[in-house]
Amino acid sequence: MELREKILICLYYLKEQSIAGLSKSLAKSTPIVTKAINELLEQNIIVDKGLAASTGGRRAALYSLNDDLDNFIVSISIDQFYTSIFLSNLQQEILEEEIDIQLDLQDPIAGINILTQLKNFIEKHHIDIKKIIGIGISMPGFVNMNTGVNNSYAEENPLHYLKKTIETALEIPTVIDNDSRSVAWAEKEFGGGIDSTHTLVINLNWGVGLGIIINGEIFTGATGFAGEFSHIPLSNTNSLCSCGKRGCLEVEASLKSAIDQTEIAIQQGEYSIYSTLIKTMSNKSDALIEAAKIGDQLVIYQIGKIGFMIGKGISTLLHILNPNKIIISGRGAEIGNILMPQIQNAVNEFSIPRIARMTKIEISTLHKTAQQRGTTALVVEHHINRLLDTI
Repeated sequence: MELREKILICLYYLKEQSIAGLSKSLAKSTPIVTKAINELLEQNIIVDKGLAASTGGRRAALYSLNDDLDNFIVSISIDQFYTSIFLSNLQQEILEEEIDIQLDLQDPIAGINILTQLKNFIEKHHIDIKKIIGIGISMPGFVNMNTGVNNSYAEENPLHYLKKTIETALEIPTVIDNDSRSVAWAEKEFGGGIDSTHTLVINLNWGVGLGIIINGEIFTGATGFAGEFSHIPLSNTNSLCSCGKRGCLEVEASLKSAIDQTEIAIQQGEYSIYSTLIKTMSNKSDALIEAAKIGDQLVIYQIGKIGFMIGKGISTLLHILNPNKIIISGRGAEIGNILMPQIQNAVNEFSIPRIARMTKIEISTLHKTAQQRGTTALVVEHHINRLLDTI
């Protein structure tokens, strides 16, 4: 990766930076960075933003990406039941979005439907595909970013080669990664992980995923599948997991498990405002979260149960990885105030206090926006160099 590209990535994340700041971030000499900055200024990719606030010495000149650049990023955030598509600019602003499109990944033609929805999105919003830097995809499963395939699906399933399918159909560079790693990257760059070098990010959604950040970098493991937190065999039930095994943490520690248990209790005659909310809200997780915010006792009880199981899983992670920080992110972070007491109870019960005290556990402020932000950043990391070729 050449220096100009690294500078563009830094400016995307940090918005404005001085030459001294860029030199420090990139570990490059001031003259070399100055030369690259001048080249980018000549290309009109970056602009001079004036002088920084005075700190007592000579005020430094600040540089940023040019606000007038009409280049865009398309990101596709996929979970088990819903897909959302976003159009963003280089100032991290969402310009257009289609939220919670119902697409069940168990549908054999889900991959085809995602491509159709993407084409409709581009047509509906009159997006010039020549201005799209790249397309980012994040989704659950055994996604290998380097090969671009999702090994959770058979080769004959369109989801297996979703990246290649979209890239071929639209002739736009495309990158794909696991949803939880994308969430972790967002926390590293925009959220609670900014000040932490060793961070674990738990993505609480329909399932419960994990992104591992070691020395400031995403850890993927030998074959790209590190972080399958949801399949640690910690469940006390004999319920079958989506992976085909029994005893996985996911069956007791996910929004889906809380929804399933809430619906079973309602069928057995218990009262919950969830049964009213679900009639007007298409997304069951939104109905669950709203019921919890209202103070529904049944829902709060079920959420407390998944919080305790997540805490039990966290106890295992604490002993193995000893991180600086653990962040609860994803959709479930919206009910962090309900989850946290039960998470802490389980950590107190199952962890060695000396080890547990070394790690801070916190709830993300990014919530469900984390996946979109991480997926968009994925494109920046891999394809922002296209600005150098097209401008």
